Amino acid sequence: MTGTSKAPDQVGTTGVGTIDTQTRSRIAARAADEKKGEDVLVLDVAEIMGIVECFVITSASNTRLVRSIVDEIELRIFEQTGTKPRAVEGLRDASWVLLDYGDLVVHVFLRETREYYGLERLWADAATIPWADSTTTAH
Repeated sequence: MTGTSKAPDQVGTTGVGTIDTQTRSRIAARAADEKKGEDVLVLDVAEIMGIVECFVITSASNTRLVRSIVDEIELRIFEQTGTKPRAVEGLRDASWVLLDYGDLVVHVFLRETREYYGLERLWADAATIPWADSTTTAH
């Protein structure tokens, strides 16, 4: 994965202590879903990884949509929690963009890249966290 990382002085951490990781994961999942993210999945990887609590995984059919989903997730999490990602990787080629929020990592894939790497298979032991409510529709 190639991309850009944000410099430490551009990273905000306000809100991390006030809104739990699963809530922020649901915010990211709903944002991805609303921007037409495919097969949005939230995994609880805390027991397996120790460092990261949750993964959000989604994909899109083209790189333009990948970028749009990434932008929407960043915007929504910032609006609702005041938190910016510590780093963003992979934005240049947009086949796999990773948003690192420390305890939450969001993976936005190009559909073919997601199929190739199969994170769901790799983390098959992780519990799935429900994120959709009556106002959202899973794709």
